[in-house]
Amino acid sequence: MTQIIAPEKVNLTFAPNQSDNFKSGVMAEFSQETLAMTKRLFIQLQRRPSTLIAGIIQPFMWLVLFGALFYNAPKGLFGNELNYAQFLAPGIIIFTAFSGALNAGLPVMFDREFGFLNRLLVAPLSTRYSIVAASTIYIIALTFIQTAVIVIASAFLGAGWPSLAGLGAIALIVFLIVLAVTALSLGLAFALPGHIELIAVIFVTNLPLLFASTALAPLNFMAGWLQIIASLNPLTYAIEPIRYLYLHSDWSINSVVMETPWGEFSFGNVLLILLAFAALILLTIQPLLKKRFA
Repeated sequence: MTQIIAPEKVNLTFAPNQSDNFKSGVMAEFSQETLAMTKRLFIQLQRRPSTLIAGIIQPFMWLVLFGALFYNAPKGLFGNELNYAQFLAPGIIIFTAFSGALNAGLPVMFDREFGFLNRLLVAPLSTRYSIVAASTIYIIALTFIQTAVIVIASAFLGAGWPSLAGLGAIALIVFLIVLAVTALSLGLAFALPGHIELIAVIFVTNLPLLFASTALAPLNFMAGWLQIIASLNPLTYAIEPIRYLYLHSDWSINSVVMETPWGEFSFGNVLLILLAFAALILLTIQPLLKKRFA
């Protein structure tokens, strides 16, 4: 009689060290892919440096021209201790960051139209989210370069220097607003049919959001209805704390940095609002990215 031997059970579960090795391998591949695609974007910038040059010259021109426009403004018009250079610099910083982030979807859109994005989508990537991560890192790096130039230029134009801790806080605020707007722009790049539509959205939203914020004038200068709109504008919640940092070296997380029709907001409140805004945008575009990357 033939003896039948039952097959041994095979354990398909990963041992803890195997699972950790797998995760670390995926993260290493994700980092490598993100680095390679980020390097590609910087190579494109090196070949076409006019983008960076224009992004630096434009805010510098805004600083010089608007500073000259209000050069003879009565002292104390924008506050007891505030000159217009100090008032304008935070607005230019955030508007430059916002404009650059809003354009983040254009390279992805051109990759879509030229067929390069399809090659990336069929490539054996560990995760296609490295495409989004690379674009985000690229825009954040460019924005920090522009922000540094604006801070230095505004100091020579009379705005002064924030404290060292203030510069760190400015970098955090810029990072949050750029993260949110870049995610929105990338979502639009995957949702809209072509670059013409994306450019139209950029043109329609860019200047209205600038003028419906406190970048160029304080809230109490505005009509009542515009004050309400500006108080709902995320750019206002990024501009006002930076303006406070320029004037107060002894700020803290509980310092009241802005007043709106809804009440007073501390530095901590503003950071939570910007963080919530970024999280909302990231969650909103998740279904779209999953659909495109499927």
